[in-house]
Amino acid sequence: MKRLEIKKNIQKPEDQNLSFRAFDLSLSSLENYLLPHKKDHFCIMMLESGEIEIQIEDQKFKLSSGKISIIFPEQISSVTSTSFDVSGKIILFEEVLFCSDILKNELLSYNVDLATHLNCVFLSPSEFEQSKKLAIDIENVYLNPSLVRKEQARFYIKIYLLGLIELVHGQHPVLQHETDKTLYIRFKKMLNERYKNERTVQYYASKLAITTKKLNNITKKHCDETAINAIHNRILQEIKRLLLFSDLSHKQISMELGFSSPSALNKFVKTKLKETPTELQEELAQIYNR
Repeated sequence: MKRLEIKKNIQKPEDQNLSFRAFDLSLSSLENYLLPHKKDHFCIMMLESGEIEIQIEDQKFKLSSGKISIIFPEQISSVTSTSFDVSGKIILFEEVLFCSDILKNELLSYNVDLATHLNCVFLSPSEFEQSKKLAIDIENVYLNPSLVRKEQARFYIKIYLLGLIELVHGQHPVLQHETDKTLYIRFKKMLNERYKNERTVQYYASKLAITTKKLNNITKKHCDETAINAIHNRILQEIKRLLLFSDLSHKQISMELGFSSPSALNKFVKTKLKETPTELQEELAQIYNR
């Protein structure tokens, strides 16, 4: 699969020393994004007019005027359709520019399914105008960079992102009880790190020093699913990615994800989705390769 690197996106000589790009969103600028791909950088698409359909992982979003999509590094995406009158702004920047550690520390409570929430954000007219102004400021620095102005752009991008994070945080609030909120965040972080080897509710509950009932109550309140379903859905997400975007065989996928055999993988997928891995692979291929 193609992987777009920001350092290879050279539109002018100064780009070799810049960790961000900013340019008009148009039919021509979207050409690089038509086929499924990954990026090594963040990509912000701000739509002023027209419509775009974009596939991010296994979700499809329709962007129209007043909507913004942020695609995170390593997310698989493609633009599946556009209207003839699309216009807006595209901003690309390296992860280090935003200093994403801020989401792991000071803003940890905001970092719950953040990428999913930012994949498609609807702004009010006033919020969109404010974001548009920042995007223009970033583009102006990009077109005429200097050492000081590059530092300005870094702060503009941080302000831009933090504003959107605050917005989606209000639209998708985390649990009100501080202890429950912390426990849920720790559970999600631990699950993303250990789902390949640890897939029991008892394991995660014991690591959090709570009962399985307590963990279930927390996940039900926050994301309307049981803890075991949260674990299974994380495994399914990775199965889908590997089936569609890797060259691994079903046997290799089963080993990669800690299943005892291909038949165990087959049973898991069949139980959860009522179809075999082969049928799932064909279904996913139709989404991306139609």
